[in-house]
Amino acid sequence: MKKTLVRFSLVLIVILGAGCRNSAPPATEAQLFEAESLLVALPTPLYDSNISVEQALLERRSIREYRLEPLTLAEISQLLWAAQGITHPAGLRTAPSAGALYPLEIYLLAGNVTDLRAAIYRYKPESHALILVAEGDQRPALCQAALGQSAVQDAAAVIVIAAIYERTTVKYGERGVSYVHMEVGSAAQNIYLQAVSLNLGTVFIGAFHDDEVKKVLHITGDEQPLGLMPVGRK
Repeated sequence: MKKTLVRFSLVLIVILGAGCRNSAPPATEAQLFEAESLLVALPTPLYDSNISVEQALLERRSIREYRLEPLTLAEISQLLWAAQGITHPAGLRTAPSAGALYPLEIYLLAGNVTDLRAAIYRYKPESHALILVAEGDQRPALCQAALGQSAVQDAAAVIVIAAIYERTTVKYGERGVSYVHMEVGSAAQNIYLQAVSLNLGTVFIGAFHDDEVKKVLHITGDEQPLGLMPVGRK
């Protein structure tokens, strides 16, 4: 089958801030990633573990410091499934959604993940896969956008929760904005508890410059970033 090549151009301009290291220089033409709208199949998530829900709740903490060790693709798969994975043939997901309208979009900034190229990806729940957004390690740029919070730079990967409000407000009006925020909280708690089960650390970060995060993620239109969750080994 003939593959359609899609060119992803990346221009990264970073001003050094507290807690953030200098980012790599802008990608050259030869370094720009070219491939079929890259779809990375994720390992099948597990539906059982050696830790109970009650124990995970007991141990849940916000962790901001991580060892400089890689995460595995299986761990990434499990975390993304916990956030928005499909759990029913009708398309229902791990986190509740008002009217089952699912306004959330989940992004992964991979920096130090085994068998996964450093890049920005969007999670596709329907196929439990990753879609390439932009090539390269973008943790330094996201760190700058997050007011220099070092957890964003030091984590092996960062999960970003974004939302398209109109998916919910088209049915519920302005009340739908609150419903979207409730859904973000549910997805974030799922990630927290899954991290405990995997013996990983994470923290929910809400302090960042929205427009700068959107630039890093190549988000356009009405999509809004609402939370960052760095993940790494405790």
